[in-house]
Amino acid sequence: MKTEASVGGRAPLPDCPLCPRLVEYRELNRSSHPEWFNAPVPCFGPLDAKLLIVGLAPGVRGANRTGRPFTGDYAGTLLFETLLKFGLAEGHFEARPDDGLVLRGVRIVNAVRCVPPANLPLPIEIRTCNQFLATELAALKNVRAILTLGVVAHGALLRAVGLSVSRLKFRHGQVVELPTGLVLADSYHVSRYNTNTGLLTTAMFEDVVAALVERLSR
Repeated sequence: MKTEASVGGRAPLPDCPLCPRLVEYRELNRSSHPEWFNAPVPCFGPLDAKLLIVGLAPGVRGANRTGRPFTGDYAGTLLFETLLKFGLAEGHFEARPDDGLVLRGVRIVNAVRCVPPANLPLPIEIRTCNQFLATELAALKNVRAILTLGVVAHGALLRAVGLSVSRLKFRHGQVVELPTGLVLADSYHVSRYNTNTGLLTTAMFEDVVAALVERLSR
């Protein structure tokens, strides 16, 4: 199986200087918590994946701490438990990068690789980091479908494939085929806020994943 290290030039450097505000926040976290990952978070999952999941950005005590997307805070619980339920992952999710969890046919990336203050990247930071999403997507030769988690990820994905963000509005549960031939599915983000408020329920998220699994089985 190919690994992240086998393909160069797709990921930002550990000390990526492109977004000054994110650099400042990274250095602040490194000073306060030198034992954390505190760097642009790499993708997770095999390069021969058929499904790419695009999130927003690392959480400060989640992926920024652990170095694995959606790992270390609440957001990963619904995501990984659902992937396990549908056979898209194997093992057990324990919210730590050495839990032995393995993704099957799925790869996960964030629209913005560095943790932003208040968990919210600025539009310029999203645009700046989009080059890495575009090159990541281009390297995934077997990808057929993309699941975007939230409005920001949806817009970043459209931009990464060369489409106008205004061309297709985000709508939870929609599954459409893009002009590129890729299937795009939207879901509300799996954040604690969305699940606590009922904006996203387990059943709602599972319905989206089930639709993608059925699509990919054709």
